[in-house]
Amino acid sequence: MPRKILLEKYIHPDIQSVVANNNLDIVVEVQEAIANNKVVVVGMAQNPEPKKAIKMLKKLDIDHKYLEYGNYFNTWYRRNALKMWTGWPTFPMIFINQILVGGTKDLQRLIEADAISELL
Repeated sequence: MPRKILLEKYIHPDIQSVVANNNLDIVVEVQEAIANNKVVVVGMAQNPEPKKAIKMLKKLDIDHKYLEYGNYFNTWYRRNALKMWTGWPTFPMIFINQILVGGTKDLQRLIEADAISELL
């Protein structure tokens, strides 16, 4: 099922660049990390879920890159750019071979189903 995205033709021309460039640097940084690493975990401080995901990866001796953006008290507006880009509503965002696989629970399901090695 395709994700619903507001088409550019429905965004007034005067604000299209604002929409396209909103916190673009954080999106580009994550895109570059995804392009250069088999596994990327994007998280935030004070959130226990990214730590759980990293612990699972370490237990399986899976190399990964971790990117952390702020915490519950700051940087939420910058993290929103990642949520809008991916459509994923929570952190962590876990990417395996450039594919968003979800969050910690989704990673756990892949591990339990012995499906993670297929993605790697």
